[in-house]
Amino acid sequence: MHPLLATAWTVTSPLGRGRGATFESFSSGRGGLTPCDFPHAHLDTWIGRVPGLESYRLPGTLAPWDCRNHRLAHLALGQDGFREACERARARHGSAHVGVFLGTSTSGIEHTERAYRERDESGALARWFDYSHSQDMFALPAFVRESLGLSGPALAVSTACSSSAKVFATAARYIESGLCRAAVVGGVDSLCLMTLYGFHALQLVSDSPCRPADAQRNGINLGEAAGFALLERPGDAVDAEAAPILLGYGESGDAYHMSAPHPEGAGAARAMRGALERAGLAPSEIDWVHLHGTGTPANDLAEDRAVRDVFGAGQASSSTKGWCGHTLGAAGALGFGFAALALEHGLIPASLNTRNVDPELTADIVLENRTAPIRRVMVNAFGFGGSNASLIVGRGA
Repeated sequence: MHPLLATAWTVTSPLGRGRGATFESFSSGRGGLTPCDFPHAHLDTWIGRVPGLESYRLPGTLAPWDCRNHRLAHLALGQDGFREACERARARHGSAHVGVFLGTSTSGIEHTERAYRERDESGALARWFDYSHSQDMFALPAFVRESLGLSGPALAVSTACSSSAKVFATAARYIESGLCRAAVVGGVDSLCLMTLYGFHALQLVSDSPCRPADAQRNGINLGEAAGFALLERPGDAVDAEAAPILLGYGESGDAYHMSAPHPEGAGAARAMRGALERAGLAPSEIDWVHLHGTGTPANDLAEDRAVRDVFGAGQASSSTKGWCGHTLGAAGALGFGFAALALEHGLIPASLNTRNVDPELTADIVLENRTAPIRRVMVNAFGFGGSNASLIVGRGA
């Protein structure tokens, strides 16, 4: 594939609003997980919650789109000059030539949950409820497109936890085919009762801060986040010095099981190899693997086997789920942002909360923040049903 520049990018998560706050959390070792205090969620677990969403208000004409997911999206769009960068791209390319491709797994379902709690005596949902502007899976890209004043191609990808990694691949294909000249990509997922209780019902939720790759790991913590990037071809980009570069992507669908990974990580390995092939890179040219690393016994072991299959033993790897929780449909975009921060600052973040690495694992799990020259990062995002995606992110001059 032809490399694409991320001429603007931003992340907002429990670690902070924007790139600066996020890196400060990494560099200071301050995670964002807290005991669960989400309204109506009476669960013994920890969550990664973005403060202030309950009181955040969408402005003016965007008010009809109000829901927790869109509040988080709008908050993130206002960080790191991202909105302004999109305005400049719109002026360069034209509104109709900037696509919007976003991943989400639950969209605005928390809005529906509130409407259900407030239903009337007949059982009808609250009168203020607007499905098309909140829970509809296309609501997120439609909201972002309106918020940024864009009119190009738009779609939502909802493949569980690989959603916002796969949109980078979608955008690359759209740009390569000439259907658009630039693309806003990313993902947003916000906390809701369906995911909190759903993963609890699957017995996948930890009652303590999650410990990816740890010998005593016992499950995930759920979080919420938003991440966005503006992808442009190098010849079309301006002010792109040192911009992160999307070098390659790989996708696979192994369909091994509805919720469990292939025990040998077969689909995950295919996705990683596909990314390397498109980037024209050898495994030895990857400096860090940003693991999907959920903290469940089966997932971490399967991913480690896939990494060993592709890279051999001893590949520098870590998971950021111990910092902010598993952000589901936003995990891929968040991983892209974390990779870009690592490239910019030469810092591999530790696998936070991991104390004793499972002896069955063969990767070099980074247990303390590691300073090192970093040129290329593999970002993994693997979802239910065997939907796998891997991205390779590099740095410019």
